[in-house]
Amino acid sequence: MSTDTTASVSTHILDTSIGRPAEGVTITLAARSGSGAEWVTLGGSATDADGRCKDLPALPEETTHVRLDFETETYFAKKQAEAQQDAPRVRDSGAFFPEVAITFAVKPGEHYHVPLLLNPFGYSVYRGS
Repeated sequence: MSTDTTASVSTHILDTSIGRPAEGVTITLAARSGSGAEWVTLGGSATDADGRCKDLPALPEETTHVRLDFETETYFAKKQAEAQQDAPRVRDSGAFFPEVAITFAVKPGEHYHVPLLLNPFGYSVYRGS
């Protein structure tokens, strides 16, 4: 939750190749206080059955930039293995993007919801509400 001196972040992932939430994607949250500052990893979590990550760590005061790292390779490897069980002739496509890193600027007192629309060969991201 954001305060007057901090920002807050939430996210969710929709796998557009199947039209469903992406469950089990590991997400790491990092922050820095200024363009030249070092990134500090604050922690992370994984998406739930609804594709949401509800327990990301709080941002420290003075945070100006946030980076969300989505570990997509494991997610797509699992999906590929499930597809192979259902249809053994499915071509092994893997994931073109083994990870997705989204970096954005934040201001104190604001909440930032950052949805990721994901498929094995592309992604899109936007500031949600």
